[in-house]
Amino acid sequence: MRKENRKTHTATGDVFRLTIGRLVVAEVVYTVVLLILYFGAYWVCSRVIVWQGNEWFYQLMTRVFNDPVFLFFIIWLIGAVVVVFIHVYRITRYFQDITSAVRTMIAEDDTLITLPTTLKQVELQMNQLKSESVRNFRAAKDAEQRKNDLIVYLAHDLKTPLTSVIGYLTLLRDEKEISLELQEKYSGIALNKALRLEELINEFFDITRFSLTHLTLEPETVNLTRMLEQITFEFNPTLAEKGLVWDLSLPQDMEIICDPDKLQRVFDNLIRNAVNYSYQNSTISVIVDYAEDVVILRFINSGRTIPAEKLNRLFEQFYRMDSSRASETGGAGLGLAIAKEIVTLHGGLIKAESADEKVVFSVLLPRDCKKNVRF
Repeated sequence: MRKENRKTHTATGDVFRLTIGRLVVAEVVYTVVLLILYFGAYWVCSRVIVWQGNEWFYQLMTRVFNDPVFLFFIIWLIGAVVVVFIHVYRITRYFQDITSAVRTMIAEDDTLITLPTTLKQVELQMNQLKSESVRNFRAAKDAEQRKNDLIVYLAHDLKTPLTSVIGYLTLLRDEKEISLELQEKYSGIALNKALRLEELINEFFDITRFSLTHLTLEPETVNLTRMLEQITFEFNPTLAEKGLVWDLSLPQDMEIICDPDKLQRVFDNLIRNAVNYSYQNSTISVIVDYAEDVVILRFINSGRTIPAEKLNRLFEQFYRMDSSRASETGGAGLGLAIAKEIVTLHGGLIKAESADEKVVFSVLLPRDCKKNVRF
């Protein structure tokens, strides 16, 4: 935005400098032409035409001949003032046009700015600034609305597992003759609901941290292979519940320099997303390729093809692929947004692709996040 502002200021300054330049040129041309006409007429009147002493024009020209320089100065001054007035009027109109354009630019609507042809470059840049400003304003407004909606949804959804926990624990307390089998069943349900309650509370903390803090990196040397093996191992119970299996293609003992805690969160979010949206009894693939300075990770799962309009918004704050609040997989929509920010801080790229009931998240990372590697 600051870069575009500088461009607009430069273009406006160029217009005014051009106007001042035209003023100077106009004054010079006016002076030269006036000199030619004035002294040409003076020569013709004094050398070519024979005047009679009683003619009124002869009386006038006599005064001109007596002091030609003074009269020329008077005529030149009148014309110069007119030329300056014309150009000052133009500059004043430019200021008025730009002031009006600024009011249009700060208006939160889609009205385009229209300026005179001389200010066409300024018009283009101001319209570009306005489009960017309106786009950013609407994106921020949408994100804030989604955030507020999700806080309301999460607050409402907290009641469901909490009510279940209280209900089943009350049954365990009040029912004296309850069988061991029912005790295990009720305590298992209460535990699952408590875990769900913990997830929702953690999402509240995520919203707060993401809104109020800026992420910073604490890089160190990490064995990426071991990190991925550990993360995928921890998901094995979850995979077993849905009949999912791993397909891991990892290099041996690859080391990279990164912030392990934050990068682990990226991988955790991507794997959790793959698990939540995979078909039953399918395969989740984690593939790592590498070059001298770059690591490419791909997380692939079989699931519903994500439409293009949703695919482009996956990394927005508080955006959820599954709009159903009743879904057990429904989160606050922060996981992928935070993952993108962490990858970007590492100097990397992240993107999502989906076709033929396959979803692929690709992460491109430098092997050393402290180096400025360009992709």
